[in-house]
Amino acid sequence: MTTRLPRTGWPASSCRAHRTRSGRGDITYLRTDEGWLYLAVVLDLFNREVIGWSLQAHMTTDLVLNALTMATFRRKPATGVLFHSDRGSQYASYAFRQRLAAEGMVQSMSRKGNCWDNAPTESFFNSLKNEPVHGTRYATRETAKADVFQYIAVFYNRSRRHSTLGYRSPAQFMQGWLAGQDAQKMAA
Repeated sequence: MTTRLPRTGWPASSCRAHRTRSGRGDITYLRTDEGWLYLAVVLDLFNREVIGWSLQAHMTTDLVLNALTMATFRRKPATGVLFHSDRGSQYASYAFRQRLAAEGMVQSMSRKGNCWDNAPTESFFNSLKNEPVHGTRYATRETAKADVFQYIAVFYNRSRRHSTLGYRSPAQFMQGWLAGQDAQKMAA
């Protein structure tokens, strides 16, 4: 039997296969001298980790599909995991809905004019734009991509503290949760 993480459908049995009963997706954009760079993310609500992201020059369905591909590759979600987003055309597209169905995920979208459902993702974008990006002028999209990768993979997921996680980083929160699970197994 596979142990599953609380509030999640991601198996806890391997370090690559974790979490969420609920993931969140959204898109933002960054200005560069070459034009806009669009960032799509998938956020794991269990530990606020960005588990998938994609950066492209165009805001197409491929942008969100690539972020979802990274997230599902890294986490191997169980059937029934909820994926929540706004009503953007990329998330409402046939290709995206088919991909969610193929992964066994359930789609959820905000009501019209209701941004509160996706507040954790908007909070991530606020952190991104006010910490490394604020005041930065990117000459190229590649420079912006490198900066965003550094922020997400090196700082945000590993070091940035979150009040919702008891002022621990997503990685620290997960390590603590897994250690607690191991202790419970040893006691049983």
